[in-house]
Amino acid sequence: MDATVPSLDALLSDAAVVSLPLRTRFRGLDRRELMLLRGPRGWAEFSPFVEYDDREAAAWLQATCDEGWGPEVPHYRDSIPVNATLPAVAAAQVPAVLERFGAVRTVKVKVAERGQTLDDDVARVRAAREHLGPAGRIRVDANGAWNVDEAEHAAHLLAPFDLEYLEQPCASVDELAELRERLRDWQLPIAADESVRKAEDPLAVASAGAADLLVIKAAPLGGVRAALAIAADAGLPVVISSALESSVGLSMGARLAAAVPELLFDCGLGTAALLAADVTREPLVPVNGEVPVRRIDVDGDLVREHAAAPDRVAWWRDRLERCHRLLTEGE
Repeated sequence: MDATVPSLDALLSDAAVVSLPLRTRFRGLDRRELMLLRGPRGWAEFSPFVEYDDREAAAWLQATCDEGWGPEVPHYRDSIPVNATLPAVAAAQVPAVLERFGAVRTVKVKVAERGQTLDDDVARVRAAREHLGPAGRIRVDANGAWNVDEAEHAAHLLAPFDLEYLEQPCASVDELAELRERLRDWQLPIAADESVRKAEDPLAVASAGAADLLVIKAAPLGGVRAALAIAADAGLPVVISSALESSVGLSMGARLAAAVPELLFDCGLGTAALLAADVTREPLVPVNGEVPVRRIDVDGDLVREHAAAPDRVAWWRDRLERCHRLLTEGE
């Protein structure tokens, strides 16, 4: 049993489940359900997406325990430069969505959305470039939806918009390696996300030379300390990102980004701007392109206002209990 995993009673003593509305449909969601827990270090969040199985969700619970009950990690900076995250909206909606993030210099554009076309993606990226201007940075994220030929074709069509990198254009490590070789002369970097956080071996993509940088998320990798170890072992530049958490979960990502010795890229930690409600009166939204590194004070009135339905509370408590059993008993 990991020393940072408290008893089930300790985890549930101050637990609350909330359902937060989104401003824009994202990842197929209109609302974000999550569980808040309070440890001696402060509030922590347990929020694996509902479709994840218990074994994958257990890593998120380990991160929750490490955040609320584990040791503090030294950090190198007190604020984190962040990107705006642009969902797969129509091109006409792009300015309104990006304005919610304020004065950021980088935008991550979601592409390859089911039911949309590459023409839709090109129009969205074009609108983002027009909004940012020539000095801005644009990265696109396909969430592994393209095969190698599709990704290469998309790269050709998106090249005029001066991309910073392609994030998880293909699903497998072998595909990423092949695409990276095809694009070598273009000097268009490949970033790996799902190939790190959803892989049995999160270092396989680096070992295979299949990516130029890694997108690291604290919660799916078991917490700040575990994510730092993976980043150090991989030996590649990293982008610290989020998974549509509340400000509580985002604050863990900010502490991870603060603890990375060299932070060369803007981080995907500004997604509180996509929420129509949060669990704090001082949400971790970007100000002048950055978010501060700080713990979040959860507001009880907001938690009660956005409390999930009783059946969903029961679902999350049952899920936490199963994941806790996996961590403590290895079942």
